[in-house]
Amino acid sequence: MQAQRQIVDVVTDTTKPRQFVFVLLENFTMLSFASALESLRIANRMADRKLYSWRLVSETGAPVSCSAGTLFNVDGDLEELGRDDTIMICGGIDIQAATSRRLLGWMRREARKGLMIGGLCTAAFSLAKAGLLDNKRATIHWENSDSFAEEFDEVELTKSVFVIDGNRMTTAGGTSSIDLMLKLIADHHGEDLANAVADQLIYSSIRTDQDTQRLSVPTRIGVRHPKLSQVIQMMESNIEEPISPAILARDVGMSTRQLERLFRRYLNRSPKRYYMELRLQKARNLLMQTDMSVINVALSCGFASPSHFSKCYRAHYDTTPYRERGSHATRLSI
Repeated sequence: MQAQRQIVDVVTDTTKPRQFVFVLLENFTMLSFASALESLRIANRMADRKLYSWRLVSETGAPVSCSAGTLFNVDGDLEELGRDDTIMICGGIDIQAATSRRLLGWMRREARKGLMIGGLCTAAFSLAKAGLLDNKRATIHWENSDSFAEEFDEVELTKSVFVIDGNRMTTAGGTSSIDLMLKLIADHHGEDLANAVADQLIYSSIRTDQDTQRLSVPTRIGVRHPKLSQVIQMMESNIEEPISPAILARDVGMSTRQLERLFRRYLNRSPKRYYMELRLQKARNLLMQTDMSVINVALSCGFASPSHFSKCYRAHYDTTPYRERGSHATRLSI
């Protein structure tokens, strides 16, 4: 209680609460939304007064399902907002389908007032589609980064957990909403309050916009071998124009045979096979998340021949790229 009294003493601003308007899109990610909302609620509790208020809205004012299937009631629809409101678009699965023309028009109108507008999880797509991230830095969940980069080359996409660029904010999803909100709380009411909120959340490692969202290569693959990690990083950075195993081996100071043995020992596959899986994973993301033609997807993933791409894709996923695209479109229409 002593710590809470100290926070109350620090927060002496008597202006009206800052209002956040959370726009829940169909299939939004509950964790990203709840992390942001709970941070605001706890800030009010620790300050012992209402620093923040919030409203939940949907496109039509009807209840919205999150990606886990839970239905959320809302307070209204896409109404006109005050100039001091902050908008948080809450995205999740199938963000392209959830980004309607009405939503885009509403965001553009509110943006012209100079409002702060944020995109949680995949909602950076919605902001970019509305043109609100042109010539700005942004981030999005790593699973959507390939398709985002292909569609919005006017946006400087980063791998950060969150980005604030002027009056635009984006997060990478998951608990990165907490990091963004702690940054805003610190800016509004000081580091002491932000740290108190983090303590209440049992959030011991506050990340900044300099932190990246994905685990390091050694952590992801469960292997701590510096040369193996270096080769995998090179592979991940060169999908469109793959590098031969011989050049990869040379660049890390080993022979091709040594590189083969390294991959067999730690990953139970050849470097060529591992590289192919990376390229096919990117291809699948592009097929599922963009309207790119199959041939352009193939070219973006280092396949010069559509027939070779289709053959490799079918061998790995047991379906063709065309059927994959078609089945995804069918799921979206249901």
